[in-house]
Amino acid sequence: MAQNQTAAQALAGTTQGPVLRPGRAADPIPVPVKGAEDAGQDGQENANSDAGEAQLEHSGQPENDENTESLEEAGQVQAESRQRKLRLMLRQCDRVLLMDFDLLAMTDWPDNFSVAAARRSRDLWLFSALVAATVFLSGLTGFVPAWIAGGGFGAFVIILLLGIPVVRGIYTSVPSYLDLIIKRQRMMRDARKHAEHLEGSDGLIWQCARMGDFNPALKNTRFSSLLSLSEQRTLSQTLSRREHIRLYLIYLLEAEKAYGRVQTAFFEGNQNAIDHGWQSVAAEPEDRT
Repeated sequence: MAQNQTAAQALAGTTQGPVLRPGRAADPIPVPVKGAEDAGQDGQENANSDAGEAQLEHSGQPENDENTESLEEAGQVQAESRQRKLRLMLRQCDRVLLMDFDLLAMTDWPDNFSVAAARRSRDLWLFSALVAATVFLSGLTGFVPAWIAGGGFGAFVIILLLGIPVVRGIYTSVPSYLDLIIKRQRMMRDARKHAEHLEGSDGLIWQCARMGDFNPALKNTRFSSLLSLSEQRTLSQTLSRREHIRLYLIYLLEAEKAYGRVQTAFFEGNQNAIDHGWQSVAAEPEDRT
């Protein structure tokens, strides 16, 4: 009977909950602090955001490098193209530095007043020689006395002698009309030869027109005829007047200014290429021939 009761109690103990035995008190359940809980949550969020930013920064770094490299390559290509263009301008228009200003300016050109005065002196000389010859011939026919005819012959000889340059230089230093005309022709011939030398076989000033962006004066319409003739390689043959030579000289002076500006721009671009380490861009201009 006691055994059955003990078995019943054991069976009942298996179905019931745990029985707290007398002893030490149970440990209290820790109550979480609200501030610490929020701090932990914020720390977790900050850690997650820092990790995300680091990941974005790490993922965006190659893209930034690629953009920088592409911009660098584009700048190098643009600089190389500009330097090539400037180098071509310098090579095509370098003969402008061979210009002889005094030869083309014709500073000793006889002016119209001097030529007109020399023409009057020549006409007076011819008239005097004609009158003396007429008096002499009239004496041969008996129209005038012999002594008058002899005086006319002497005057005719003296007048002829005064027309000889050596004799003329004894009593006057004023050039004759023939001297002035010869001087004009010589100066014009020298100027045309110099223009032909400058133009060469390819033409000069029409190639210098490429530098119009560096000197707008080269785009003036008054030079259009010269540019057309230079492109056709016939400019030196058409320079027949002093006005043509002076217009040609004006264009060369403007082209010389533009050449200096192009040269300055070229060396600035060259120095910029050296600073960036662009060895293919940093090149010296070709030697002039």
